[in-house]
Amino acid sequence: MARVLLVEDNELSRDMLTRRLEKRGYSIVAAEDGAQGVAAAQQMQPAVILMDMSLPVLDGWSATRRLKSELATRHIPVIGLSSHAMAADRERALAAGCNDYDTKPVDLERLIAKIEQCLAVHAIAS
Repeated sequence: MARVLLVEDNELSRDMLTRRLEKRGYSIVAAEDGAQGVAAAQQMQPAVILMDMSLPVLDGWSATRRLKSELATRHIPVIGLSSHAMAADRERALAAGCNDYDTKPVDLERLIAKIEQCLAVHAIAS
């Protein structure tokens, strides 16, 4: 069972996505802002991180840059999540270090495919 860190400030979205992913067999740990997300990633070393980009305290772009700059966490795949569907938003997330990007509302099957892709690439690289 892959451990997924979900960094999402919206309680309704966080709870809904947690329940849906747990039903698919993932172990979910949640953080409510970017600073909590960075701390949780450092402590628990999840298999993948789902990072909302619009977060309080430390936004998703800054949190991802911080994670990717640290030796202990740079290997963890990050999938950026945002309600912004413009190509520039995707590019900005990838430039910050996200391995992939998806838009909200989340299409669960598409998101799971992206999670599995990140897990497979990470397993090959390890």
